[in-house]
Amino acid sequence: MKFFKDMYAFMLAGGRAQAQWEIDISNSILHSRKRMAVLGLLLLPVVIGGIAFASDFLGGKTAYSPSFYSPIVFFASMFVGVAAGLITGCIGAGGGFIIAPALMSVGVKGILAVGTDLFHIFAKAIMGSVLHRKLGNVCVPLAAVFLIGSIAGATFGGWLNRTIYEANPVLSDLFITTIYTFILAFLAFYAILDFVKSRKGADTGGHGGGKGKLAEEIPPLGKKLQAINLPPMVSFDEGVTPGGRRLSFVFIVICGAVVGLAASIMGVGGGFLTFPAFVYVLGVSSMTTVGTDIFQIVFTAGYAAIGQYAIYGFIFYTLAMGMLLGSLIGVQIGALTTKLVPGVYIRGFFALAVTAGFINRFTAMPSKLRQMEYLSWSKELTTNIENVGVAMFFAVMGAFTIWVIGTFCVRAKTLKVKS
Repeated sequence: MKFFKDMYAFMLAGGRAQAQWEIDISNSILHSRKRMAVLGLLLLPVVIGGIAFASDFLGGKTAYSPSFYSPIVFFASMFVGVAAGLITGCIGAGGGFIIAPALMSVGVKGILAVGTDLFHIFAKAIMGSVLHRKLGNVCVPLAAVFLIGSIAGATFGGWLNRTIYEANPVLSDLFITTIYTFILAFLAFYAILDFVKSRKGADTGGHGGGKGKLAEEIPPLGKKLQAINLPPMVSFDEGVTPGGRRLSFVFIVICGAVVGLAASIMGVGGGFLTFPAFVYVLGVSSMTTVGTDIFQIVFTAGYAAIGQYAIYGFIFYTLAMGMLLGSLIGVQIGALTTKLVPGVYIRGFFALAVTAGFINRFTAMPSKLRQMEYLSWSKELTTNIENVGVAMFFAVMGAFTIWVIGTFCVRAKTLKVKS
């Protein structure tokens, strides 16, 4: 049981690190006229396309990408981005877990949802990637070795997704759905337990537990790995401790491969794994980890998005741009709302969000299993089960979005007084 609790703490720390990255990136873009101009140029083709090609076919029936374009699709993707941004900013645990399930719920193929999410993360990262360069927080040798592993993992993950899709598109959706079902079930179970405990403890603070509060002492596993002298060795943290720390090239590459594999298969960018892996497993200081993590996300997400999905036609750019715009807005509102609500509510929202995501993917499985002829249930029954899951998911996300935005609007004056 302790192992699973540690795993939950591991993933939650990563989710919080990813959330803080999202907030920093959002601030970096929205507070820069140059970056906003670049964003406008990126959105221009989408707007022109919506006017010129609305209700027209852009591709044939055999095209991997969606063949039908409508402005409604763009606005729907903005809603997904806003909801994910609100979860990220308000809950502080990363809203990326709901993007692929949300896209799949409205009919986007799983592999296309993964590729689109990766491209959206890459576009966001490349626009705000200079955050820590001036602070000297990027350890280039550590990042370079890590990228060797992450690119290898992303290559395998992309190849695996494409191979399964080419063999059977339904099997591809089932594969991605199954992965999300297990991960969201695990997160939902422990998030509910955490919420119940927080109610008993009368927690009134924010989500807390951010990156800066992790201890700088090397965790036990990190000490064991750093004690193994397996050349070539990589030095890092020279500015944190006298003489710095050293770690075998092999362990860094393996860690990178796991992160790259997860990023490429799930489309979440890998940031939610990098931070806890660096701090808890490799024993890297949080200061070095923050800058290096941001640096590697640009290359890992970029390579996976372009090298493994874009060139094969598995990215829906209209959705990606809509999610990017929506998430920038949602993150800002969500982050400000955390100052207005008790911490116990934040934990409750997180538990509710991941539980809704789990139910959404779990109820989609019978339909996929029936199409694969692994289940003898009727089409009407499996479709109804899936529709119930979709309705519950969007009802929860819609209610959450309305509540957060409503709370922000009603109590916005309180923020002005505090500032």
